[in-house]
Amino acid sequence: MMEIRLAHKTDIDGWMMLVEQVRDAFPGLETAEAMAEHRATVLNFIQNSSAVCAEEEGRILGALLFSKENSMLCFLAVNPACRRQHIAQKLVHFMLLRMEKGKDITVTTYRESDPNGAAARAFYKNLGFSEGRLTEEFGCPVQEFILKRPAAGQK
Repeated sequence: MMEIRLAHKTDIDGWMMLVEQVRDAFPGLETAEAMAEHRATVLNFIQNSSAVCAEEEGRILGALLFSKENSMLCFLAVNPACRRQHIAQKLVHFMLLRMEKGKDITVTTYRESDPNGAAARAFYKNLGFSEGRLTEEFGCPVQEFILKRPAAGQK
């Protein structure tokens, strides 16, 4: 039975095994140093209760990092063998429950012209995110997506 929960320090090896599988899809994870930096970042997010994982029988199938302070979804990955099982959607919903109500959430992904971004862009649009400004991360052209959220007390 898959469980969506906050990640613990003991999840780090499984988390990094997942990241190893998908690192080609994420600019900034090309080198061993970058992966070591990502590991340290994940541990920091875990300490701040800002790391969510989808775990089943001891395996990390999905991973999400978020920043409550910046109202941002920072990282989202699902094991390629487990896609189309709504794991990413469940991770995002879990995160949204922990975000400040009424604050818009941002995420960046590949631009429309980049074939690497087709699935992610469709996924975020399906969740209600809309296209925002064009920017760059890790030397890669990206686009911000924004999830507009009603102020607390509004529907």
